[in-house]
Amino acid sequence: MGLPTNIKTLLSGNVVEWARIEFEETWDAEASLKTICAFANDIDNWGGGYLVIGVEDKNGKPTNLKGVPAEKIDSYLKDLLNKCKLIQPEYMPITEVVDYMNKKFIIIWAPGGIIRPYSSPKTMAKGDKERVYWIRKMASTIAPTEEEKRDLYSLANNVPFDDRINHEADITDLNITLIQSYLKEVDSSLYEESKTMNFLDLCKSMNIVNTLPEYIKPKNVGLMFFCLEPERFFPYAQIDVVQFPDGLGGDTIIEKIFKGPLQQQLREALLYISNTIIQERIHKLPDTAEAERFFNYPYEAIKEALANAVYHKGYNEREPIEVRVLPDRIEIVSHPGADRSITIDGLKNYRVFNRRYRNRRIGEFLKELHLTEGRNTGFGKILRALENNGSPKPLFETDEERTSFAATIFIHPGFEKSISVDAGQSISSGIQTTDQTNQTTDQTYIKTEKETIEEQIILLIKENPKLTQTQIANKLNLPNSTIKYYVSKMSKSKIIKREGTSHKGEWIVL
Repeated sequence: MGLPTNIKTLLSGNVVEWARIEFEETWDAEASLKTICAFANDIDNWGGGYLVIGVEDKNGKPTNLKGVPAEKIDSYLKDLLNKCKLIQPEYMPITEVVDYMNKKFIIIWAPGGIIRPYSSPKTMAKGDKERVYWIRKMASTIAPTEEEKRDLYSLANNVPFDDRINHEADITDLNITLIQSYLKEVDSSLYEESKTMNFLDLCKSMNIVNTLPEYIKPKNVGLMFFCLEPERFFPYAQIDVVQFPDGLGGDTIIEKIFKGPLQQQLREALLYISNTIIQERIHKLPDTAEAERFFNYPYEAIKEALANAVYHKGYNEREPIEVRVLPDRIEIVSHPGADRSITIDGLKNYRVFNRRYRNRRIGEFLKELHLTEGRNTGFGKILRALENNGSPKPLFETDEERTSFAATIFIHPGFEKSISVDAGQSISSGIQTTDQTNQTTDQTYIKTEKETIEEQIILLIKENPKLTQTQIANKLNLPNSTIKYYVSKMSKSKIIKREGTSHKGEWIVL
């Protein structure tokens, strides 16, 4: 049975991290079974991993592609099947024999299991009944500590949302054309097989349906990528690009909504932003032949920030990803906030080391499509793109309650920007002669806009303290997420507070 990736991709290490790949020169039943068990336990929710037989390695990376002798392949596969029966609860990885560079290799795909934790024998010695819940740490398979055992038991009751079975959907909601298009794009051997194989077997081989023969249902990740209308099952699983030419308090709003499979809406939203928002400016310098070229926003920074929002959004929350295009910045807001393993101070200083990943399967598909980078590399790519363009550093924010996450990309200081404020006045700046002038203008602009929104909110709740956030948003003609963002900031700053419930309480201006 084919795999949803190919050996060239695995050997490059560009899509699947080295920590998720184990290379073995030959089949070693004891060591390989431990590795398969560890990938199945998937303690860090990385999406399991791959075991490649026929490759010599050094420090976890391939060095010599020896291949597997053709006469040994059948015996290896039979032994693999028998040894995997020793894993408890029952677990069976997906295996494929592939031809690469005129040699044969065995690839074993062990995705994170849905009934963790899994154990296998400590040794293959006869009479050894000791079992271990093997786990993967970095590029090593090890026995867990007592704390890590508790983590494993916790994971048993916490299957990530994207890997859960969707009981409201049916296998017919998965679209064969979308699946084949994906397989062709990632150059999977499954593409040719998909033309003749049973549709259910195809879905099982991609791990996008459950495997109980008496109850076949798609998984959430399958519906997100391979259903024509995933919003039927995940309301507001969409990207809203909202332009505020006159700032958040202005009268003009231009909104474009992107729905459909995640990869489609992400690509279409990026294309729209590239065509309608991103601009290049050429500034000729005196006494030099070369001109200074820069963009208002570097595309790579926007792409990575938006892809990260799609990757880490909570799809069980009824909130869209919102891209707010303001005169001086782009804000990309998603819900909920960052995982608690990421500190607010770490975000401010761009030091992000995430231990848990909300959507491990979504991340797998996005990386196969080259729509996002590897783990913990996205912020670095954004920073490099901004620095190369001469743009200011970004701002990453989450709140203490972790209800939302915002990535703010500021406009290049060489671009004009203006905003209308309360009295019909306008604060604007062109290409300034010094960085100090730019900095002063930007600070004035942001302060004026922030005060305008907050003052409007305060006026409304003074008039009617019982207003809900939705009612405030409707009165100001702003998105709910915008009001939620400002109310959260004002509450943390002790400007306002809410007494009672969100529906029956009252606002108090402090």
